[in-house]
Amino acid sequence: MEFLNRFRNLSVLVAAILAQLLLLAYQVRSNQDVRLVRVWAVSAMTPLARVLEAGRAGGSRFLQDYFLLLGVRQENRKMKSELEQAEMENQYLRSQLSTADNAKALAIFQTTSRSKTLAAHNIGRTTDSSSQVIYVDRGSSDGVQKGFAVITPEGLVGKVINVFPKTSDVLLITDPSFAAYVVSQKHHVHGTLKGSGDGTVIVDHVENEETVDVGEMFLASGEDLIFPRGTPAGQVAVVRDGRGHKEIYLTPTGLQNGLDDVLIVTDGVHGSIPPVAAPDEAVHLLQPPAPDDSTPAADLPAQSGAHLTDLDRVTEKYRAIGEAQHHAFGDKNSPAPNYNLAPPAAGSGSTPPNAPSGGSDPSGVAPQHP
Repeated sequence: MEFLNRFRNLSVLVAAILAQLLLLAYQVRSNQDVRLVRVWAVSAMTPLARVLEAGRAGGSRFLQDYFLLLGVRQENRKMKSELEQAEMENQYLRSQLSTADNAKALAIFQTTSRSKTLAAHNIGRTTDSSSQVIYVDRGSSDGVQKGFAVITPEGLVGKVINVFPKTSDVLLITDPSFAAYVVSQKHHVHGTLKGSGDGTVIVDHVENEETVDVGEMFLASGEDLIFPRGTPAGQVAVVRDGRGHKEIYLTPTGLQNGLDDVLIVTDGVHGSIPPVAAPDEAVHLLQPPAPDDSTPAADLPAQSGAHLTDLDRVTEKYRAIGEAQHHAFGDKNSPAPNYNLAPPAAGSGSTPPNAPSGGSDPSGVAPQHP
């Protein structure tokens, strides 16, 4: 207000000029019959309208994307949950199938083994890290006694150390306190099977002078009166000379397929140590079949081992006929043989009967060379 009072005349003049310009702009029209004042107003408001529209469109897209991503996120969570449930069901089905296969293998082994066994299921394991003990669902009410051997169709598992009415404790062969007498399959080396506590077993009390090969199987010798003789114990993984005794590490075969189901030997019967098959064992072959009398000798395959085709047999037939008639193959001046005659008998080098002299055909027609 102080500015207007100080420059009152100038302010009035500027206001009058602006008013005249507005009146002129209202009266004057553009070449498109639009008032000039409207052109000015639209030109002034266009940038602001563009900014407002860009903000509105951006906000709208942001909200749409947000709600879209929110829906996708919920859908992903649902699909992830369904996938996890499907994986759990697949794992359960695989476990059930493996259990069924193990039960079938145990049933087959029970019917073929001479020893009487009792099937048991593993229901738990000790939490003591220094021992290897499992609990099975068979006890004294089932006839189980302390010291019974525990096996699988693949080999030794352990022995019963504690018996309760419905359950029993089984000491695994990997426990450091376990021991059993074993013998090697190939060289018949005797030793003591002991657990190492880390999933492997060792064979102790084997002199360095004894021969043990990597990959050789060790089996129960039956000398401990617990495990039936011939039951597999493990395969040699490492063997080396030590201080006075060999260091032999085995991979236990009885533990390779899990311990869900095992067999308790209630009445063991000793077997024998199976021999190792010779690597170059001879194979018996039959004699070649006798030739059929109805088959012409010229059509029989050669016994030299060569595989002849029909063309080879025909060529041999005609060659024998030509040689019997003293025809020189490759010589143009040699008379052509009569290929209508039968080939000579095996081992006969004479001219066949009815062979023409001089190589001429009785019919007077010379046959063509094959």
